[in-house]
Amino acid sequence: MNETMNAWVQNAYGPASGVHRAELPTPVPRTGEVLLKVRATALNAGDVRIMQGDPLLVRPVFGLRHPKQPVRGMDVSGTVVAVGPDATAELGDEVVVELPGGGGLAEYAVAPVARLVPRPATVSPADAACLPIAAGTARQALDAAGVADGTRVLVIAASGGVGTFAVQLAAAAGAEVHATCSALNAASIGRLGVTTVLDRDQPLRELPAGSYDAVIDIAGTAPLRDLQRLVADGGRVVLVSGHGGRVLGPVARMLGAAVLSVGSRRRIRPLAAVAKPGMLRELLSLVETGTISPLIEAEYPFEEAGAALARVEAGHVVGKVVVHGA
Repeated sequence: MNETMNAWVQNAYGPASGVHRAELPTPVPRTGEVLLKVRATALNAGDVRIMQGDPLLVRPVFGLRHPKQPVRGMDVSGTVVAVGPDATAELGDEVVVELPGGGGLAEYAVAPVARLVPRPATVSPADAACLPIAAGTARQALDAAGVADGTRVLVIAASGGVGTFAVQLAAAAGAEVHATCSALNAASIGRLGVTTVLDRDQPLRELPAGSYDAVIDIAGTAPLRDLQRLVADGGRVVLVSGHGGRVLGPVARMLGAAVLSVGSRRRIRPLAAVAKPGMLRELLSLVETGTISPLIEAEYPFEEAGAALARVEAGHVVGKVVVHGA
C-alpha cells in the first residue's frame, strides 16, 4: 500500500471552489479502527455545512479556523484493507459506515470498527453509501413522529436525500403519505409511494387544520405555528433541519418549538439524528428486498469530486449525489 493517497481537501472554511485535489499521507488505523479502500461516498447537506463552517456554533467541534478533518464525505462504502489493534474485522470485508467528521473523498479512510455494517453483495456500493445519514435520519424522524400503519403524514421538502427516504419508509410502514416538492419533481416523488403530492409553494396555512397525525419538516423554513396547526391533538411535528442565524443556526427555532410545545397536545420535536449501525443494517435489508431504493440524481468519478460538492452546495438536489472511489 502506498504511503500517500489522493484526496480532496480544504485548507479553510468556505465554498466548494476552495476544495482541491492533493496528496496526503495514507492514514493508519488506530486501536478499534480499520482502514478502508473507499468504493463510493454519498454527499449530504451536512458535508456542505461543515465545509462552510456554518453555523459558527459548530466550529469548536469541527475546528475553529479550519476543519480538523480536511476531507469531506461522511457516508462511505468501502473494503477493509488494514486492521488496527483490537478491531474485529477481516481483510476484504465489504462494509458501509458513517465516518465521524468526514474523510470519504479520498482513496482511503479510517473508520471505527464499532460503526461498520456489512454490505450485502446484492446492494451496490453507491446505493449502500446513500443510506447512513439520509435514510438513517428519515427513519429516526418517522420513529420520533410515531408514524405507523394508518398514520397520515406530511413530509415537507420530500425531494432531497432525507425526504426521498422518508416517503418510502413511511409508505412501507403503511402510512398515508403526503409530500411537498417543486412541480418539476412531482412525478419522481409520486413514484415513491406518495398518495398526494403538494406544490412546495402552496402556503401551509391553506391546508385544513388537524389534517395530519405527523408532520416531518425537512425544509426548516415554515413558521412553527403553521406546522403545529397541521397536526391533530396527540400529533407530532418533527424538525429535521432548520435555518437560522450565522452564529447559532437553528437554535432559536428549536427553542421556539419547545415553547410552543409546553402544555400542548401537538408537540414540536427537533431531531438530533445519530449514527445507529443496527438501524443501518435494517435499512440495507430493505434495499436488498426492494422495499426502498435510493434515488440518485448524479454519480461522479473521483476526479470530479469537487464538482459533486459544488452540486450539493447549490441546493435542490433530487435524492442523492454519489462520488465513486479512485
